[in-house]
Amino acid sequence: MKPTNTGDPDYFHKVVDCQWACPAHTPVPEYIRLIAQGEFTEAYMVNRRSNVFPGILGRVCDRPCEPACRRGRVEEEPVAICRLKRVAADHRDEVSHLVPQKPAHTNGRKIALIGAGPASLTVANDLAPLGYECTIFEAMHRPGGLMISNIPSFRLPEEVLDEEIGYILNMGVDLKLNHRIESMKAMLEADYDAIFIGSGAPKGKDLKIEGREEADANIHIGIDWLESVAFEHIEKIGKKVLIIGVGNTAMDCCRSSLRLGADDVKVMARKPREFFKASPWELEDAEDENVEILVNHSPKRFVTENGKLVGMEFELMEYDLDARGNITATRNTGTTIIPCDDVILAIGQENAFPWIERDIGLEFDKWGVPIVDTTTYQSTIPGVFFGGDSAFGPKNIIWAVEHGHQAAISIHKHCEKTDLAARMPRGVNLQSAKMGVNEWMYSNDYERGQRGVMPLVELKARLGNRKIEVEMGYTAEQIHTEVQRCLNCDVQTVFDPPLCKECDACIDICPVDCLSIVENGDEGELRTRLKAPADNLDQALYVSAPLKDTGRVMVKDEDLCLHCGLCAERCPTAAWDMQDGDILIPHVDDEARRVAAE
Repeated sequence: MKPTNTGDPDYFHKVVDCQWACPAHTPVPEYIRLIAQGEFTEAYMVNRRSNVFPGILGRVCDRPCEPACRRGRVEEEPVAICRLKRVAADHRDEVSHLVPQKPAHTNGRKIALIGAGPASLTVANDLAPLGYECTIFEAMHRPGGLMISNIPSFRLPEEVLDEEIGYILNMGVDLKLNHRIESMKAMLEADYDAIFIGSGAPKGKDLKIEGREEADANIHIGIDWLESVAFEHIEKIGKKVLIIGVGNTAMDCCRSSLRLGADDVKVMARKPREFFKASPWELEDAEDENVEILVNHSPKRFVTENGKLVGMEFELMEYDLDARGNITATRNTGTTIIPCDDVILAIGQENAFPWIERDIGLEFDKWGVPIVDTTTYQSTIPGVFFGGDSAFGPKNIIWAVEHGHQAAISIHKHCEKTDLAARMPRGVNLQSAKMGVNEWMYSNDYERGQRGVMPLVELKARLGNRKIEVEMGYTAEQIHTEVQRCLNCDVQTVFDPPLCKECDACIDICPVDCLSIVENGDEGELRTRLKAPADNLDQALYVSAPLKDTGRVMVKDEDLCLHCGLCAERCPTAAWDMQDGDILIPHVDDEARRVAAE
């Protein structure tokens, strides 16, 4: 293999697995260290730079960072990254004076943002401080999009939403509520330099099976029903409720049903549990509230008597799975009827753009989703951009935030009449973490603390009031334990080949056998000759230049390394060093500064 190009910033970025997995590339180890030092406000601001909504996402993020967490490779549970984000938000001081503000004089460029969800809010957050005049058009009477209408307040309190959205609106962003856009053609004819569409995927899927029309009064579309609950248009539901679907929306529907008076709530799944789309913690929370989840039940018909819904008939399914968990055969073993008073359909969401005329040059794919460039987020009409669920279908808040960051860069470039695809490269700054002999600027001790269990409000109390936040937040003791579980993966092990004497001291002391000094070879063959076989092909091998004494190479399996620093402590020639890696992810303000400096 050729020597690893550590000058590529993505090499070190990918080693910080949690940050690499986060769509917005939040610097997780950095803010966890700040929390460990009691610097909650600084930790919050580090979060806000990338994910914009730390208090919101600290409660409801889908947590793509946690399955990637290196701690999960040496213990069963990863670091509670999401919950530590909430710790920073809950314990910070006032930050309104630290949030970027709109300048006294604007640049005169007007940006229209359709929908006040996380994508549009992120665009406004990034552009308003640069002097852009941002106007958000929202069909509802409150901003937030699906964050306010579809995430129940027992998971995400309204005051948290209002505060973090308020930071953006207070930048001088013009918000027009109860203002539904009826014509894209009219928007194009208006005086805007660019238009961003972040209207979400607002149409819930229906289930057209026998009995649907007769039972209509007691069949509800999940996202519409949650919106009605959020805005208190619905205050009760039947005693027996069936939820069709097993995504996160289904979990919100079943838990909301309990708070509106249901006694018996069942979630009906067509396939086995390993195929569920809901996050594991969402399933656990629902079952903790005595929701019953029934697998292998495929809806067949709505059962009615005298024009009223009384139950649903399901086909009972069996599945054969191969070694990879894929379904290879399906069998129907019979049917069953389950009584119910109401049914809530949570089987997916679709994009809906009835207000976009089809003769204006904006192209859609066969699924009715706009054709959008995946780098620039521009549509087939120059100056019209999409982001969030409206761009690529339902994802989650953190993806919408990243879309907003990237779209803001493109809008700025569009207004400056420069190449939208010419983005600033990512960067990395490395500096030694050494503070003395075998002393580092970070805690490198490995501690076997168990992941903290979130304290919850007592069951009777939470079911009695749908606005009581169920999760109470970590205690001080839990915070102390959890921050120590982070392995500081952004403190990189950096090797200087000319200094190496091939004494094997680093190899001997490595607790996970991630280091080897071997003859070079092809990657596939080399991976089998290391001290511990490097089985994860998704994570790179570090391969040094030939060592001067024998011509062999130092090989490090980045997948196994715990960043403990023992190799650097043991090395007699300082060939190994622990270096703090600051990954630079360009935002639109970086682009603007670069242009101004040229």
